[in-house]
Amino acid sequence: MSLHLVAMFARIINLPKNGLTMSTSTTDSYIALNALTRFKTEDGHYNFSADKKAVQLYLKEQVEPRLKTFESCQQRLDYLVEHQYYDKAVLDLYSQEDIEALTSLAYEQHFEFLSLMGAMKFYMAYALQSDDRTTYLERFEDRVVMCALFLANGDVALARNLVLDLMSNRFQPATPTFLNAGKKRRGEYISCYLLRVEDNMESIARGIGTSLQLSKRGGGVALCLTNLRETGAPIKGFAHQASGVVPVMKLLEDTFSYANQLGQRQGAGAVYLHAHHPDIMRFLDTKRENADEKVRIKSLSLGVIVPDITFKLAKENKDMALFSPYDIEKEYKCSMADMSITEKYDELVNNPRIKKDYISARKFFQTIAELQFESGYPYILFEDTVNRRNPHKKAGRIVMSNLCSEIAQVSTPSSYTEDLGFTQTGVDICCNLGSINIAAAMDHASEFSRTIKDAIVALDRVSRSSDLSCAPSVNKGNKLNHAVGLGAMNLHGFLATHHIYYASAEAVDFVDMFFYAMAYHAFKASSELAQTEGAFAGFADSEYADGTYFKKYTEHKIAPATPRIAKLLADCHFELPTQQDWQELVKDIRAHGLANSHLMAVAPTGSISYLSSCTPSLQPVVSPVETRKEGKVGRVYVPAYKISDDTYKYYQDGAYEVGYEAIINIVAAAQKHVDQAISLTLFMTSQATTRDLNRAYIYAFKKKCDSIYYVRIRQDVLEGSEHLESDEILPDAAKSDEKKSAFHCDGSSECQVCMI
Repeated sequence: MSLHLVAMFARIINLPKNGLTMSTSTTDSYIALNALTRFKTEDGHYNFSADKKAVQLYLKEQVEPRLKTFESCQQRLDYLVEHQYYDKAVLDLYSQEDIEALTSLAYEQHFEFLSLMGAMKFYMAYALQSDDRTTYLERFEDRVVMCALFLANGDVALARNLVLDLMSNRFQPATPTFLNAGKKRRGEYISCYLLRVEDNMESIARGIGTSLQLSKRGGGVALCLTNLRETGAPIKGFAHQASGVVPVMKLLEDTFSYANQLGQRQGAGAVYLHAHHPDIMRFLDTKRENADEKVRIKSLSLGVIVPDITFKLAKENKDMALFSPYDIEKEYKCSMADMSITEKYDELVNNPRIKKDYISARKFFQTIAELQFESGYPYILFEDTVNRRNPHKKAGRIVMSNLCSEIAQVSTPSSYTEDLGFTQTGVDICCNLGSINIAAAMDHASEFSRTIKDAIVALDRVSRSSDLSCAPSVNKGNKLNHAVGLGAMNLHGFLATHHIYYASAEAVDFVDMFFYAMAYHAFKASSELAQTEGAFAGFADSEYADGTYFKKYTEHKIAPATPRIAKLLADCHFELPTQQDWQELVKDIRAHGLANSHLMAVAPTGSISYLSSCTPSLQPVVSPVETRKEGKVGRVYVPAYKISDDTYKYYQDGAYEVGYEAIINIVAAAQKHVDQAISLTLFMTSQATTRDLNRAYIYAFKKKCDSIYYVRIRQDVLEGSEHLESDEILPDAAKSDEKKSAFHCDGSSECQVCMI
């Protein structure tokens, strides 16, 4: 919607001090009300309350007329089971009396969407609809109940707790779980998958076929291509025959374009390649805007695995050697992905049997920065950082990450017969994700331990109930490890509502303490779960079993570093675990094991943040009122979490203003306690240079972050492309924002499949 139209609607709608009065019956009136969040009222106050009125109008005009009603809960369930909408097997785990009690409990919470975007996101993306998509069959409360029934697996007490957790937004499962739970016709509950591809045609074909199967079920798929022989490598002794990684990338891109989940979730994929692979520059060049169409990659995401040695060589302004994965495999009987290039670098350089090329290390990082300005890609995984932190070193190395760069797990290779049967089934990876709403959890701090426990049990249930037989290596990894990834969102929302600036020492201190406590309760929950489900298969060989991983807690006292955060936690009745608590927990873990090989991972939380009307993941808002384009609806304005005249200044410096150091400091504080990785998004203005981006990589690397996800660039638009009428009353920040942030490259279309 243009500002001209907003101005017109502003004149139609009266803005008295005590609220909004509509004088138009247009079906777009809720859009007009939402647009007024960008304006001040005549008395000079911000008009954020207009969005709440927009929610009411949207529900009245767009939802209620399309909502199918029933005379009773029993009648509704019978109808949905009879017409193949709900899975009777889930409902049969409970008595009708229990289901009705849980439904009543959900409705007794008097849930209200905090933003128009939240309401629209639910009814457009999550609510169950009739097959012809003309009728809504669920309200938010109904979806919550079905999700709780599925996750609790017949445990009524747990289902009750989950209803309360979900209704209060304390815990939010990832989109595939929340969307599919309890449905008869559905995709899988898992967000995304990670596959290794080995250097043979069978593995490539299997990778493509498995990607099709997983994409069909609604999952995003990342593949590691590091082990594929480079362009010009020999095949069966004939030199200069191999085509390299780019043709495989093109095949994968077509694969993901073809497969989706009943048209609901676009297929999405990513490929990772090691920085020292000979095809690395060809790999990166596929994302250039002026690349030849024969090699250009449009929709496939790219990730680069960067070891410590690459940074060292760049610092010393030296060339970096690119090593033939074909020769490495032949010489060392070890794949390139499974080798530490940092440890073996000098040996590989001096080995005449390893073919190598050289490029400037600084030119390599400059190329990455150039491409990130053009496309936001590639992602970066700091290889040695994640492997130093890896508690499963005996099981193998972490060789890649996922679509959103927050998963860091060990994988092992598979081998195949010529007809693609398995001769050895390796271990691949799946992501069972969910997020804690920091602000909501702190509002119920006395129940924090229970909330984390319920969340871990719920995610464990997702792992144990998923049918991944279509991907045997992923299925094997899931059954052996039952890995989960509990993350967090709404950090900026919590900070702002407690009058703490995002770019402050207090913010970093709070994050440190919050994730310290979250890690304790997550490990405690998994230890208790192990007493009934058993320990994950590799527990005895992990650093959990001998206590090595926990020394940072058992040998050190951890407490708030700032008086303000110490007081805040005390005022919220948020109890921090003591050193003795950790020592006792580690004894239990060593005695009983852990049910899950991995417990925490912080995803970017795109859709579920909008659904929960909160700030995404650990990152700051892009603007106090974000401008977002939503399909046919057009522009939707998204006010920050519980924004008001009182909290506005704490949101005013958003992601593009606080600078990369503030964001990295926050992520680094959390990363100390997260056993996997954190989706770290960098925000740059068009005034930034490739040198600025290189500084950001180095800073994140030195702060021991595991990865960098996406780089978002805010492009200036031409002055005058949107004209402001003289009688429009915009906040000063909004005036400048309309001139420079009408375009916000947020990459959401690239990660629709995660929607987490």
